[in-house]
Amino acid sequence: MSPDHPPGLDPDRLRGLLDRERPGLVHGPLTGRLIEGGRSNLTYAVSDGTSKWVVRRPPLGHVLATAHDMKREHRVISALYPTDVPVPRPVLLCEDTENEAVPGAPFYVMEFVAGTPYRTADQLAPLGPERTRGAVLSLVDTLVELHAVDPAEVGLGDFGRPEGFLDRQLRRWGKQLDASRNRELAGIDELHATLGRRLPVSPAPTVVHGDYRLDNVLIDDGDRITAILDWEMSTLGDPLTDLGLLVMYSLPLGMPDSPVSTTAEAPGHPAPAELIERYAERSGRDVSAVSWYTAFAWFKLAVILEGIHFRYTQGQTVGRGFDRIGDLVPVFIEHGLTTLQEG
Repeated sequence: MSPDHPPGLDPDRLRGLLDRERPGLVHGPLTGRLIEGGRSNLTYAVSDGTSKWVVRRPPLGHVLATAHDMKREHRVISALYPTDVPVPRPVLLCEDTENEAVPGAPFYVMEFVAGTPYRTADQLAPLGPERTRGAVLSLVDTLVELHAVDPAEVGLGDFGRPEGFLDRQLRRWGKQLDASRNRELAGIDELHATLGRRLPVSPAPTVVHGDYRLDNVLIDDGDRITAILDWEMSTLGDPLTDLGLLVMYSLPLGMPDSPVSTTAEAPGHPAPAELIERYAERSGRDVSAVSWYTAFAWFKLAVILEGIHFRYTQGQTVGRGFDRIGDLVPVFIEHGLTTLQEG
């Protein structure tokens, strides 16, 4: 692979594959660059100088176990593309891990969609209060559109196992916590146990994104959501888990310079109560148990952050901000317990 190529992608060999599989699509040599900001799977922007596409692959060094992720992501955007849910147009899925375009990994190609993923309150601030408010309310409306899709009608009737979804999620994240336990975390077992005792009855299942928040959508200059990205955690399940996560990310952490930020402090950002009410009104769903779902989101993020902290203490993670991740975990636990008490 040429040193000019980004690690994990060979644009020349990708051009050859696309010419064979999608003749006439590409009109010149391809260049590629890694798009920063992804949590796990790698994302590249490629271009022939006129058109742009995006390539998604598992992390470098991963083996066949993650092949399913690429297939699932490609499958869900392919199913949703003809609907009103904004997703990129899928172009190609390649499950051949011997393919030299993306060495050692399955991958897929989709059209490049213009737009900005707003990750922090500081990035939102230049929009001003009115545009910020509109963008966040559009996030709710787009979630309602996603949850309105009939999975069976778009070929996703077998995309997950919705029966017992919340119980399995709770057990899964409890196991994740056990796998990274190396310090005392006051309140986390209480939070986990209380969530288990108060398990709500789920509404009818829908396609669930699994990580729905402002920086996983693209917003154009007209404040329109042009695409929902990062479908690696999508499945069939309880739609209110998406709402709970969105509410969690709409609450201020109260920690300046936190390595994990929400957009809640941006001027004009709607309060969680307004987001919940808008979702309830537009979806017609009962949201009376939303405190449970929000507390579950706090718990899930606490477990994820503790895992990152654990890897940092083992010397397996390097980079800015990782030394402060551990300080966040008790804050997330406290928010989760408080949310349950208030609910």
